[in-house]
Amino acid sequence: MTCSPFDLNDYFLKELPEAGRRQVEAHLRECGGCREELERLRLTEATLFALREEEIPQRIAFVSDKVFEPAPWRRALAAFWGSAARLGFASAAMLSAAILFAALYRAPARVTTAGITPAEVQAQIKAAVDQAVHESEARESDRTEKLVADLLNREKAESKMLASAQDYVHYQDLRLAAAASQQYRQSSYQGGAQ
Repeated sequence: MTCSPFDLNDYFLKELPEAGRRQVEAHLRECGGCREELERLRLTEATLFALREEEIPQRIAFVSDKVFEPAPWRRALAAFWGSAARLGFASAAMLSAAILFAALYRAPARVTTAGITPAEVQAQIKAAVDQAVHESEARESDRTEKLVADLLNREKAESKMLASAQDYVHYQDLRLAAAASQQYRQSSYQGGAQ
């Protein structure tokens, strides 16, 4: 907004002839509104010069360009991992193949009992059971010994704490008795002096 006969933009950009410049300068001395407008133009110029210059990109790319599309194998992989049905089918197929492979190529464990009498089988079973019972009893015995040792250690620590507490209580009783005795002596001394 300008009230001068010339445009302030032309004056600011130095596009006016010398006579027009003098005429605008004379008007600016008298008109506060035009001075404010010219000051705003100068502030805009200073702000524009404060911005750093950036190089104009050589090519502007759009999201729809082929450059941004992933490779075909990535698209296929994303489509596969994004589908729960395909993942379920693939995992079921892998599980079926693993079960089939295990069934076909696993040698069955065969127990040969040729030449062993039922009495020998019973003796082997009894020996294995006796050994397992013996090992279990040994483990339980070790565990019991450890628990008893822990209990004795805890009992010793607690008895030390109780003895310490008893000593502290005895010490406090002695202090209280001494304080009471001293107070009695002071009161009898003050009472006798009157």
